[in-house]
Amino acid sequence: MTAQPPIPFRGAFKAPEQVAFHRTELAIILSIYGRMVAAGEWRDYGISSLKEVAVFSVFKRTAENPLYRIEKRPKLRNRQGVYAVIGVNGQVLKRGHDLKSVLRVLERKLIRGVE
Repeated sequence: MTAQPPIPFRGAFKAPEQVAFHRTELAIILSIYGRMVAAGEWRDYGISSLKEVAVFSVFKRTAENPLYRIEKRPKLRNRQGVYAVIGVNGQVLKRGHDLKSVLRVLERKLIRGVE
């Protein structure tokens, strides 16, 4: 009698159930978040990990709609880019493949004229 090869488990190559930010991505996002909190621009945040998108929402006050949403959509990897910054009205402010370059649109808010 010969040994048969093992039957692969059907769920072994399954895609993740939800998209989440990696630790290095969160470090970049929290870096700019900390600077904006210190500048008094932002006050609270929320993180959502859904099936097709991970969202980091930024709030001026806790009970409001988010000022900005930083989204990660892996399905757009070969198109516009994985990362996007979306404004309060739903407009896409910046989209791209590199998180740091996408977040530069938010850093402009830190630059203020000195009187």
